[in-house]
Amino acid sequence: MSPDAVASLYMVNLDCADPGMMARFYSALLDWEMPYCEDEYSMVSDGKTSIGFGRVEGYRPPKWPDDEHAKQYHLDFRVTDVAKAQARARELGASLPQFQPGGDRWRVMLDPEGRPFCLVPEVTGS
Repeated sequence: MSPDAVASLYMVNLDCADPGMMARFYSALLDWEMPYCEDEYSMVSDGKTSIGFGRVEGYRPPKWPDDEHAKQYHLDFRVTDVAKAQARARELGASLPQFQPGGDRWRVMLDPEGRPFCLVPEVTGS
């Protein structure tokens, strides 16, 4: 952590209906460990940063796109090949919504519970 920083990001926690399913999906997508997996709470981690998934009764995922409610957040993942990453994400249970605001530059996907995330190409060159 830099000397001027008050904090550093340790974990992002996401509400969901099925923490185990979500942890298995993101563990496979990111090739991260799953250090904790229970019915009420599960987690994936690369050893530095973690994503936690907590069960919320009656959880409803955000709609994509949704003109009535502003998007609150989403996760962006750097990938070397957007098409390959998209195909793998679909194999793991993600879906591809029709609305794609990035055109061919990045791909919006929906995780198995319908939460949006983006596959963003790595920047190469100078």
